[in-house]
Amino acid sequence: MANKQKILLVHNYYQIPGGEDTVVANEKKLLEDHGHEVILYTRNNSELKTMSKAQKLLLPFTTVFNPKTHREVKKIIKDEHIDIVHVHNTLNLISPSVYYAAFSCKVPVVQTVHNFRLLCPGATFYRDGHICEDCVEHGLGCAVKHSCYRGSKLQTLMCVITTKIHRALGTYGKINYICLTEFNKQKLLQLKQIKPEKVYVKPNFVEADVDIIPYENRQNQFIYVGRLDELKGIKILFEAWKQMGGQAPKLVVCGTGPLEDWCHDFLKVNPKLNIEMLGFVPNAEAKKLIANAKALILPTQWYEGFPMTILEAYSVGTPVIGSDIGNVGDLIEEGVTGWKFEFDSVEDLRRTVEVAENEAISSEKIKAIFDDKYSERKNIKMLENTYNHVDLIECGGVTASNCFDLLELRTPKGVAA
Repeated sequence: MANKQKILLVHNYYQIPGGEDTVVANEKKLLEDHGHEVILYTRNNSELKTMSKAQKLLLPFTTVFNPKTHREVKKIIKDEHIDIVHVHNTLNLISPSVYYAAFSCKVPVVQTVHNFRLLCPGATFYRDGHICEDCVEHGLGCAVKHSCYRGSKLQTLMCVITTKIHRALGTYGKINYICLTEFNKQKLLQLKQIKPEKVYVKPNFVEADVDIIPYENRQNQFIYVGRLDELKGIKILFEAWKQMGGQAPKLVVCGTGPLEDWCHDFLKVNPKLNIEMLGFVPNAEAKKLIANAKALILPTQWYEGFPMTILEAYSVGTPVIGSDIGNVGDLIEEGVTGWKFEFDSVEDLRRTVEVAENEAISSEKIKAIFDDKYSERKNIKMLENTYNHVDLIECGGVTASNCFDLLELRTPKGVAA
């Protein structure tokens, strides 16, 4: 990029920290390290705890369009002469009003798509123990029926109303998108108002800060790093090790979660399984463990957003055994960067682990693929290229005022949103 730009990064933090927060911090540093000026605008859903009754009553409206965000973002764009508005998350407090602030200032918007919320109010395409795309096939009302957002019909309804209003206004067709994988892009394009030429694919990245151990020098062990949750496939993983019995290699499990007690109980009933549970392990230590394993195992039962553990494995030349579903299947090249198995099959996972025990993959080749696709050097080029090519689509008469009129919303004087 010949000219360095002023970028407004916009992010709404959830009450529980997550991977999106890390991506925002990483990209801010990446841009600044390459000479761009970055201004960060954030809200945090922890603000909900301290809101007045009047503010809480307004939440169904401000989730759709938040006047406070609109005012503040518009002022920043004008005062700081912003070139690009790059949005990561808008739920709940920022709201899509950030897009309209940019529209009114004639500044292009880029939205990184971290999940599937534009198509699925629950954001995961998963419910009741199985993949679910009912909202795509039969309408968003399915989400309300099943209370897909936080187990609450009311909160799900708020998400559905927000999505429906901005679909009706054509909001989502007026911005540019960064999808983390080609799989995510194809899912997003199921929303017909979004045009393929407005969607870019740019993966996340991680820093390669741990030395590679040659494959032949590694311990005969496999590793799982993640949440101990049925959604992540921890039960299938333990059952596969049970099938292997005394012939199983060592499995190191790093993480905590709702099935932690289940895991310990499973090992009590099956005391001879070669499984070591380490609980919470800091990221730097987890990377070292991954670097010394024959493979990282990711037996997920849903599409995933973009599993950072896969990149961490590739950065140290470690192959990945992953479910052949969604983004995990999309990120693994069979026999080159790892192996895929039928996502809900204990037997196929067991078979794949046995293959991995006897079929070495070059650590250096995996690292070379990481450098080519997922390194900081590659990522800044892709991000700058996206910024250079995004188009400013005129609002076509759709303004913040239209949102207010549609909602019949006027914020009472003295009540901050």
